[in-house]
Amino acid sequence: MSKAPGHRKWPDHRVDEHHVDQRVAVEIDGEVVADSANVIRVDEDGHPVRHYFPRADVRMDRLERSNTTTECPFKGVAHYFHLTVGERRLEDAVWSYEDPYDEHRALEDRLAFYEERIDGLRITAGR
Repeated sequence: MSKAPGHRKWPDHRVDEHHVDQRVAVEIDGEVVADSANVIRVDEDGHPVRHYFPRADVRMDRLERSNTTTECPFKGVAHYFHLTVGERRLEDAVWSYEDPYDEHRALEDRLAFYEERIDGLRITAGR
């Protein structure tokens, strides 16, 4: 287990996690690719709101692991996936923290959608 270097260096930077108390779905071009009552909403300073879904509630058959990784000083190393919907292959459209820093262990193995890279994406709550 490791402490996030970002939280040590920038202690005022907020990365807040909240369990959503209703069902949340991700729909792209009319196809539901994620649907869960176990979603974590992340509100991080300077970033759009993100919703993290358990893998069991995501259409994993639509994902293909990418070679892309990025490092967040607050959450850890993100591993990316390509997403196929219909005839479209969306490069690096989904990511996961497979071994997040201690402060964000609740995000482990959950998946988030890169909303600004996906035309036709709609996230709805309360289904």
